[in-house]
Amino acid sequence: MFVKSVWSVKIAMNTSFSRAAKRSLSFSGRTSVRDLAAKDGELRVFIVAGEVSGDIIASRFMNSLQTLSPFPVRFVGVGGLMMSHQGLNSLFPMEDIAVMGIWELLPHLSTLRVRLKKAVESALTFEPHVVLTVDSKGFSFRFLKQLRARYGLLHRVTTPRHFHYVAPSFWAWKGGESRLKGLSEFVDHVFCILPFEAEVCRSNGLAATFVGHPTLEDVLELKINKCVDEWKVQGDGEEFRRNYGISSESTIISVLPGSRLQEVTRMLPIFSRTMKLLSHREDLTAVIHVAPNKHVHNYITNAVCDWPVPIVLVPGGSPCMKYNSFSASRVALCTSGTVAVELQLARLPCVVAYRAHILTEWFIRYKAKIDYISLPNIVLDSSVIPEALFGDCTPSQLAPLLMDLMHDESLRQKQISAAETLFDLLDPLRRVSGNSTQNETTPSMMAASLVFNS
Repeated sequence: MFVKSVWSVKIAMNTSFSRAAKRSLSFSGRTSVRDLAAKDGELRVFIVAGEVSGDIIASRFMNSLQTLSPFPVRFVGVGGLMMSHQGLNSLFPMEDIAVMGIWELLPHLSTLRVRLKKAVESALTFEPHVVLTVDSKGFSFRFLKQLRARYGLLHRVTTPRHFHYVAPSFWAWKGGESRLKGLSEFVDHVFCILPFEAEVCRSNGLAATFVGHPTLEDVLELKINKCVDEWKVQGDGEEFRRNYGISSESTIISVLPGSRLQEVTRMLPIFSRTMKLLSHREDLTAVIHVAPNKHVHNYITNAVCDWPVPIVLVPGGSPCMKYNSFSASRVALCTSGTVAVELQLARLPCVVAYRAHILTEWFIRYKAKIDYISLPNIVLDSSVIPEALFGDCTPSQLAPLLMDLMHDESLRQKQISAAETLFDLLDPLRRVSGNSTQNETTPSMMAASLVFNS
């Protein structure tokens, strides 16, 4: 099984947590973050997120750190809408660095260089006690490496702790583990969201802690889960239908084309043609989830004018509305990403799709060492969720997969049953003690506590 030897730590807001934090974070000979903040009368954190999922993770971290710290916390950095709600004025639009792929990167190189330089210079001016980057490893690691090098040239006595939230997917690539060794030169600690990552990071000289998957926090934030022993979000599907005037006879399909403009422009036309094929056999309503990205919003708003089925646009940034729509839906069609885990949390069967530039697809085929692309399949080491990738990601392939999920109860139940196993693996406390994180602490609180106590 892909999930082999797993290391995790039971961390709660008590004495045992403090001991675990001290074991996990070793900065011998350096003044602690708490003491630095006490000396300066404030805690300064430079924080960078480069995409929508990272914006959510970072905003939760910011809230948790402000809850924990007895000192005022001041944030400077790069982020999106959710981080702005926690008081961040982004140095530049987060969308400027929300680029992934290989060939897709080339047109944006000049902008990325300018933004990288601005981030480094701003961090040096700010003199933070802590630097936290979230996912977006291409930009994040270049930023952390350059920042650490600049501090070395300036011969600063005190340099900030460097943390990175969401480990790079070293497990997906041939030779991926070997690349971890060099990260310890500019990354002091990694917060891992998958259960098999932390031990491998540490075996390659990189300090790491499994804090749990950030999607777990959706349950706690929404406070609509009545069962404390199960990770599950059950929204109000009937309310969603009433609010949008959707007939009870219409089958709702949640459509999630992605959060980056480059993937949305590639995937949404494929999804539209898929809906056209399905509309010949079903009375459908497509609920399209729009990421809180102004470029994505503008593109989708214009693109859906000629969709073959009635559509409802659900704006990003409203978890309650998102999960209400999931509960109203029969199935979901999504671009590969964090949303596949969210759909498992909602117990909504889905099909995962993915296309990239042809050169990027060739690189993935050549370098990838795993059989799946969606996180639930990777963690479970099983093809629980159907995937249509690259050349197979066509309307003629997607339509029958969705039809099967809509009408075959055994296929639906396969995904629904797998969700409980998935979230047992993604919950660090349950893996150690058999008890859920729900009544203890959250991934963001665990990360914030480790930072503050470092």
